[in-house]
Amino acid sequence: MSASCFHRRIENLLAHADVAINGDRPWDLQVNHPRFFQRVLAQGSLGFGEAYVDGWWNSESLDQLLTHLINAKLDQKVKSLVVGYDALKAKIFNRQGRSRSFEVGEKHYNIGNDLYRRMLDSRMIYSCGYWKEAETLDQAQEHKLELTCRKLHLEKGQRVLDIGCGWGGTGRFMAERYGVEVVGVTISNAQAELAREYCSGLPVDIRLQDYRDLEGQFDRIVSIGMFEHVGYKNYRTYFRKAAELLKDDGLFLLHTIGGNTPAVKTDPWIERYIFPNGVIPSAQQITNAFEGFFVLEDWHNFGPDYDRTLMVWYDNFTAAWPELQDAYDDRFRRMWSYYLNSCAASFRARDNQLWQLVLTKRGIPGGRQFPR
Repeated sequence: MSASCFHRRIENLLAHADVAINGDRPWDLQVNHPRFFQRVLAQGSLGFGEAYVDGWWNSESLDQLLTHLINAKLDQKVKSLVVGYDALKAKIFNRQGRSRSFEVGEKHYNIGNDLYRRMLDSRMIYSCGYWKEAETLDQAQEHKLELTCRKLHLEKGQRVLDIGCGWGGTGRFMAERYGVEVVGVTISNAQAELAREYCSGLPVDIRLQDYRDLEGQFDRIVSIGMFEHVGYKNYRTYFRKAAELLKDDGLFLLHTIGGNTPAVKTDPWIERYIFPNGVIPSAQQITNAFEGFFVLEDWHNFGPDYDRTLMVWYDNFTAAWPELQDAYDDRFRRMWSYYLNSCAASFRARDNQLWQLVLTKRGIPGGRQFPR
């Protein structure tokens, strides 16, 4: 097939998304390399993302362009052998087993606390903010933490487990505001080190540990932005372990990104460069996994709030780049920009959701209203 044929095929596909090649609208795609078209047809979304990192194309408004492409479902129209191979591996192997559980910590969460400190809010909360009555990122994250605590009905003296505690922001908030004792676990040594420092002097125990190795009993369990690393072959194991750890009258709040259909793998570019072994669960996969262990008390979707959160992170990252560029090269800047903008686009297009579930082991007698 000739170069002109590759060009024409991509041009026709992009037309379905109302995107023009070298057009003058903010979301149009500016091509800088003649082999861009062949690369995308051969490698699909992986090649498209890699080509951006390599500087083969640009767009004035990356988030708008990617939203157009996702809305048009072009990733489903251009699939490479990589996609099929990744799906096969995901079905054959447990890619989130114990031997791989710390890989995402090493490759993503350990890349530099300096980066996350400048990109995130003052508490370094690396999950969706709650923008209902917020104007700034700090407010949105505080409102999310307060909403979470109110849903959990925290009371002084309770023992709380935080599965996926990040840099300790949630644990510190709960200990300071509600007088609870917190055990937080993470698979990132960079997170654990900073979290221990951040929570110093408070009844917060930060552990570098796989969730499967946890023992003990807790009044409350919270897991924010961690379930995306569990993997579909381990969903049942995860809920079984949570049920073992939660007291019979306890509450469990699960905060996770959700997909509209069941999945066994994530986008190949995200898998290779951002979240190794990650996969976004569907509602069906979650409910099937906790059946017999938990009663669903509440399900809250505020997915559009993640679009705004990610775009603020991107703005913060861009503003901080002059301070970061000595530690990270320009390829990293393009890779990280593509990551944040593509994720924002997926929520804007409603391709991804953000869910908070409240679960109990036996059901709450008479039921209970949960805040919004």
